[in-house]
Amino acid sequence: MKPRTAIPVADPDAQDLLRNLQFTPETGEVHFLGHRMLLLHASSLDELRHGLIDRLGSDVTQELFMRMGYQQGFADALKIKELHGSEPLSRQLALGPRVRELEGFVKNLPIEHMELDSTNGAFRGDFFWEHSWEATAHLNHFGLSGSPTCWIMTGYANGYCTAITGVPIHWHEEECCAMGHARCRVIARPLAEWKNLGETEIAYLRTSQLTAGTEAGSAAPIQRKATSKGEPSAANAPPPQAMNLPGFEDMVGTSTGFLAAAALTSRVAPTNATVLLNGETGTGKEGFARAVHRLSERRDATLVTVNCAAIPSELVEAELFGVERGAYTGATTSREGRFERAHLGTLFLDEVASLPLAAQGKLLRALQQQEIERVGGTQVFKVDVRLIAAANRDLYQEVLAGRFREDLYYRLNVVPVQIPPLRERRSDILLLASVFMQRFQHQLNKHVHGLSPRASDLLLKYDWPGNVRELENTMERGIVLANPGGVVDIQHLLLPQEVDSPQDSQLQHRDARSSASPSAAARESSEPSPATLIDALLADTPRFEDIERLVLCRTLALCKGNISATARALGLGRAQVEFRLKRHGLHASKSSGEGGAA
Repeated sequence: MKPRTAIPVADPDAQDLLRNLQFTPETGEVHFLGHRMLLLHASSLDELRHGLIDRLGSDVTQELFMRMGYQQGFADALKIKELHGSEPLSRQLALGPRVRELEGFVKNLPIEHMELDSTNGAFRGDFFWEHSWEATAHLNHFGLSGSPTCWIMTGYANGYCTAITGVPIHWHEEECCAMGHARCRVIARPLAEWKNLGETEIAYLRTSQLTAGTEAGSAAPIQRKATSKGEPSAANAPPPQAMNLPGFEDMVGTSTGFLAAAALTSRVAPTNATVLLNGETGTGKEGFARAVHRLSERRDATLVTVNCAAIPSELVEAELFGVERGAYTGATTSREGRFERAHLGTLFLDEVASLPLAAQGKLLRALQQQEIERVGGTQVFKVDVRLIAAANRDLYQEVLAGRFREDLYYRLNVVPVQIPPLRERRSDILLLASVFMQRFQHQLNKHVHGLSPRASDLLLKYDWPGNVRELENTMERGIVLANPGGVVDIQHLLLPQEVDSPQDSQLQHRDARSSASPSAAARESSEPSPATLIDALLADTPRFEDIERLVLCRTLALCKGNISATARALGLGRAQVEFRLKRHGLHASKSSGEGGAA
């Protein structure tokens, strides 16, 4: 029997929460729980809701409002965890309804006790909502509805409970005042336990909903028609399979930056424009590239993927453009390159910054002229290729450093899409973790009962330098190491357990450094400023050539004689560093393998 905690139905005292409400008339700001708030006229928000439904349809408006509510609930929950993290989860959960009441949305009335499984955070609840702003607004504008209308509140409850428990929780509105019921009634269970939920009810979690309108090959979004009462019908809604487009299967998310990237992707995909995907390693650039191809008019042709960093520099041109028989030793047969294989389809160049300069020039010509020549050949091949490039380094900085051609940069940077790192997508971490856990349980034929509260808390605090790929690997490791029928706990994740929260990590780091060494702050304040250092250097070494020589020698020493590392540290190309070493009479040390100062 799993241990379960009955959460008392009595509302927590609001006084503790009200201490987090600050009015600052002199600056024109209102803050609650650390978030800036706006006191809006409910009637103006009613009109906005009305206008969105008229223009976009109820399905799209529901998705937008539920996503907005989810983000609000998640943010409030993180603040509650920060302020009341030492208190039981049951207390933290009970604070959520009280917060929303103070924000003026609804009155919460628990029908009976709520249950929380203390081993894995699974939460179940049953509530009445009274005085719902959303239900009243819908009745005023549209009359009785055929479906529930408390979209922001439902999204808020989902986001709040998910962040507190670490388990994706879904609230389903069974009854709604806008449907003619006396009160709104909502029931909560873990998302994985719900069966046969309507697509519109969970569309706010799915990135593929953003692109569902292009499934039929049309670039135009789906337009929904309104009924005589003003409530739109779903007659033109996409089929259920459109919610699982290849390339977007695991790309769930509600964070603003991620959704902006997905929306831009869906807009550019139906065109032939070149797309440049920018993002750190592991953010999912290849998934975005596949989505661009799948949503384009070239979807029935080939998507060819090339990892530029994995190809030896001397073979890059042969891989991209093909090779003729006898072009070099070992070329016993002619073979086509990636451009020819991608003809009429899409070519995805990952880590494009790794291409050598010579190959960059030929790539630019191929893109400009839409034609290539194989290595060792003279025949010109016409190619019709849509290009997608990805970079985990700032290409413009690579241009400034002399490592990337400026003309090629401008040719690739037609539609740049910035994919945010996972540390900027905190509200998506638990959703992605749930997706990965379900996948690996199926692959490994092993069942676990979810994440422990300690493990989910660690996932939220960790900074994820490897981004989504690291989270995926972590969840696979957790499923492998957890006991069958048990839960994934922190010891199964093998992540650093002492992790600062994202809100105050820098402050804690500075405080820890000061406390570790009482004189650290004094030493830091006594360190000379850059201007002082430069003045001292100019006083002893006025000639620029001498200063350059000192910088080269010092950087080379710090890099243990490695010329490539020295070039990276100075923001120069290797050839530029070698030229300067030669000019100053410095040479590579044979003992170091790469070079040192002599």
